[in-house]
Amino acid sequence: MPTKLRCILLDDELPALAYLRVLCGQVPDVEVVRAFNDPLKFLQESTNLTFDLCILDIEMPGLNGLDVARRLTGKLVIFTTAYREYAAEAFDLDAIDYLRKPIQQDRFAKAIAKAQTQVANHTPGRQYISLNTSKGKGLLFFDQVQYITTGLDKRDKLVLLDTGEEMLIKNMSFEKLLQALPEAGFCQINKKEIIATKLVQFFTHDEITTTLTDSHGKPRRFSLSENFRPGFLRRTGG
Repeated sequence: MPTKLRCILLDDELPALAYLRVLCGQVPDVEVVRAFNDPLKFLQESTNLTFDLCILDIEMPGLNGLDVARRLTGKLVIFTTAYREYAAEAFDLDAIDYLRKPIQQDRFAKAIAKAQTQVANHTPGRQYISLNTSKGKGLLFFDQVQYITTGLDKRDKLVLLDTGEEMLIKNMSFEKLLQALPEAGFCQINKKEIIATKLVQFFTHDEITTTLTDSHGKPRRFSLSENFRPGFLRRTGG
């Protein structure tokens, strides 16, 4: 039995979005959760959405699909494009498939079948690690992590999850955490903080503005230190 697949569609051209909806409607067990024509708006809202797969165009103004995919952690991706030259880079990002426009229905169905198989087999699925926490052994799911900071005891690390909850990890260094976290999805930005790259909205040479908000509803900002700037730029294509 096919696995139910929850999809997000992203394409800056409205006719292309409408066509993707039609294609999804022709494949059993596919649910379109939301459709976006603005990559920045998608990234702002993606942390509050539950989905398995993002079907996205590559050529978009402001932020291309490859950059968007780099910020998605634990999500499957299918690229759509009218151009051949992005294929190698797309597969370097472990994309499920790369569909040339105009997309044929049978080719689209095959790509969806690959994604359903991945979800059914939990690969990549929701990856996690088991850690010692203040409440005992705990599972830290990578796709829930928003940022990690130093606890009151410097040996401990406080993790903010996308549920709004916090997890206090006991006796864990940033170095060991970074070894466990997916490299493409997380980056240490200063001596005291790691953030999920999917949250980055804007950045300067010393400050990062994220899609998180503070208690006043204003964008949450983080300092970007000189020592960690090269690694951050590599992960964000800056």
